[in-house]
Amino acid sequence: MNSNRLPVLTIVVPCYNEEEVLMITARELTSILKEMISETLISPESSILFVDDGSMDKTWELITALHKTNHHANGIKLAKNAGHQNALLAGMDTAKAYSDCIITIDADLQDDVQAIRQFIHKYRAGHDVVYGIRRERKNDTAFKRHTAQWFYRVMEKMGVELIYNHADYRLLSKRALEELGRYRERNFFMRGVVPLLGFSSAEVYYDRKERAAGESKYPLRKMLAFAFDGITSFSIKPIRFLTISGFLFLVFSAIAGIFALVQKFNGYTVPGWTSIILSIWFIGGLQLMGIGLVGEYVGKVFKEVKHRPRYGIDSGLIRNTTQPKKPSATPLRTRLRSSRKLS
Repeated sequence: MNSNRLPVLTIVVPCYNEEEVLMITARELTSILKEMISETLISPESSILFVDDGSMDKTWELITALHKTNHHANGIKLAKNAGHQNALLAGMDTAKAYSDCIITIDADLQDDVQAIRQFIHKYRAGHDVVYGIRRERKNDTAFKRHTAQWFYRVMEKMGVELIYNHADYRLLSKRALEELGRYRERNFFMRGVVPLLGFSSAEVYYDRKERAAGESKYPLRKMLAFAFDGITSFSIKPIRFLTISGFLFLVFSAIAGIFALVQKFNGYTVPGWTSIILSIWFIGGLQLMGIGLVGEYVGKVFKEVKHRPRYGIDSGLIRNTTQPKKPSATPLRTRLRSSRKLS
C-alpha cells in the first residue's frame, strides 16, 4: 500500500435469507465505515459489498434499495445458492479489483463491528492478514462449545493449521487476495487455506454477540458437513488410519487363525457361532466405512477434475468513483453473466 494514500476498504457480507437483519447490519456497518473515513483511517471510496447467495426472501430487493439510498452500499446477486464459502469468494473476487483490502463478516452481526477499526490499524501497521478471534464461547450452548473444541483438536491431529476460535471474520490485503487466487481447488476450505498464505498476520480479539435477528444458517447437519469437508479437503490421515487398522486386523486374524488350528489339532472344539458372526459384522462394517471414506476422496477428485466454476453472478450493483478493472479470467474461475449491471 502507498503510505501516502488512504486504503480503499471493502466489507464483504455474504447474505442468505437475511431480510430480517439486513437493514440493521447495513446501518451498523455504514456507521463504522463513516467513522473511520472521518478519522482518515480509510479512503472515502470504501464501501460495503453485500453478496446475495441465492436468497429466497426479499434480501436482494433490500440490497437494491440500499444501493439507491446508501452511497457506500454495493451488491451482487449469485445465480443460485453456492454456499457460504463460495459467496465469500464471489465477493472477494469482485472487490479485489478496486480495493486495497477487504474484510469479510457475516450478516448476523454476531461479530463485533467495532473490531473493524482494529483490523485497519493492524493492516496499516504492515500486516496482510488479520484474524478476528472470539475471546470466549459463553453465548454458545454446552453442546456447541464442546463440539467446536473437539473440531479444532481433531483438525490439529489431522495436520490442518487452523486459528483457534476464528471463523470467517478477517482482513485480507490485496496482495493476500491475489495469492489466495492461486488456490484453485473446488473443495475450498477457506479457514484452512488462509493460514497457508504465509504473509504477515495479526490477531484481533473480540466478544461475540447474540444474533441480531433471524435464525442461524448453520444447523448441526451443516456444521458436521462443514467439519467433514474441512478434514477430507486437507488431510489423508483418515485413509491412513484405515490402512493401519486393516493391517492390525490382519495381524490379529493371523494370530487367531493359528490359535484356532492349534486348538483343532489338540482336539478341542468350542462352539463359536456368536463370536464369528459378531466379528464378521464388525469387520464388514469397518470395510464398508473404509469404502465410503475412500469414496468421499474419489468424489472430491471427481469434482476437482471437472473444473466447474464455483459460482455464477446473475447481476451486480457496483458504484465506484474509480472505475474498477474488468475482472479477467480470474484464477478463482468466476463466471460473470451478461446481465450484470454497473451503476
